[in-house]
Amino acid sequence: MRAARPAFSLRGSIAAHLAVGVGLLLAVAVAAVSLVFYLGTVGVFERSIDNQVSAIAARMVQAWNDQGAQALKHEIDVQLNDSIDSDIEIVGLLDDRGRVLAGNLPVWRGALPVPGELAFATIERDGAPVSARLLAQHLDDGTVLVVGRDLRELDAIRTVIERALAASAVVSVLLAFLGALLFRRSLEARIGRIRRTAARIAAGDLSSRIDVQGDDEFARLGADINRMLDRIESLMEGVRHVSNSIAHDLRTPLGRVRNRLDRALQAAADRDSLVADARLAIEDIDGLISLFDKLLQIAAAEAGMRTRSFEALDLGEIARDMTELYEAAAEEQGVALRFLGDEAVPVRGDRHLLANALASLIDNAIKYARAGLYVDVEVRHRGRDAVVTVRDYGPGVPEGDLDRVTERFYRVDQSRHLPGNGLGLSIVMAIAQLHGAAFELRNAGPGLEVSITFAG
Repeated sequence: MRAARPAFSLRGSIAAHLAVGVGLLLAVAVAAVSLVFYLGTVGVFERSIDNQVSAIAARMVQAWNDQGAQALKHEIDVQLNDSIDSDIEIVGLLDDRGRVLAGNLPVWRGALPVPGELAFATIERDGAPVSARLLAQHLDDGTVLVVGRDLRELDAIRTVIERALAASAVVSVLLAFLGALLFRRSLEARIGRIRRTAARIAAGDLSSRIDVQGDDEFARLGADINRMLDRIESLMEGVRHVSNSIAHDLRTPLGRVRNRLDRALQAAADRDSLVADARLAIEDIDGLISLFDKLLQIAAAEAGMRTRSFEALDLGEIARDMTELYEAAAEEQGVALRFLGDEAVPVRGDRHLLANALASLIDNAIKYARAGLYVDVEVRHRGRDAVVTVRDYGPGVPEGDLDRVTERFYRVDQSRHLPGNGLGLSIVMAIAQLHGAAFELRNAGPGLEVSITFAG
């Protein structure tokens, strides 16, 4: 027995994969925005400090070069007492032994920064180690000028920003997780409606349909599936109807064949009776063969098995040939068969199938036309489309039966006494659908008009 699947399976759930993917994408986006924000704040401060330190160092070196050590010391005093960033400025002049000759630089321990390069260093100020940004410049007399900035304020700003970004990252991850969870639930709810409908259909409820809401991708998918289910239900209903009709229509001829064979086997039967019964039995069997041939024609047309034999044809020529073929049969019924139409109406299709469809339409029209009247076969251009129309001037079809006369084996009550099995219009409609043509029936008052329109 197969074990039940868990309600949530990350490995087997596309919805879960999409949700995780969306969550990760959101997390990456938040990380990218945080990085840009960090570089746009702390990075700008750092570049501003570097520019200020470099400018001050360049000005003091220039004072040394122009007026010597006294001018440099004076410049240091002015820089530290101008009340502009005095609390964070660091300036010192060191001798070759590292002793501070001027400025506020505390006692220096360790190696000095590489001359001419800005560097981060840790120095002691107010009895506590602090980070600083320093630039060292070697002077010609062996002294070293050190210029820098105390970074305690920048470190405080950096700490606030990093904590804010860390908190926003945690919140973003939580929101991304919750959003992904809601996205997964919404996605699975939409898919769940489709699955539940599929389960009801699998259980035999072919009338079940997906509840379509909105106009998004799932709504369009649901509408497409509903149309497919409508077609499947129609086909299944057609199969049931065909099965019932075949059983009904075969019962009578098979019963006649059996009775005649049974009578032929009786000892008292003479030769003439045997021949007559055999002939009648053969006629009934031929009728059954014809019935199955028509069903096979419908099946072949609906399956699209003849589309590879399509070629460029003249619809007017085919219609004219079929009109001439049925003129004698029409005369026997007292009906005048007329061809009306254009000389050349090109279409693409199977010549044999189109001729078969026209033969069925003309045969039906002659059968139901009134003596002394006409049956018109017309082929015309309608814009870029090609249209063939067959019209009789008989009683027509009751409006309530117009939508059903193309069903297999369906016959209008007033025509049940006429020969036939109700498959003619079914064959014609199947052939029209195979050619991508529109099939239309309408009461012309009087008579019935059947049109097949081939798109140009």
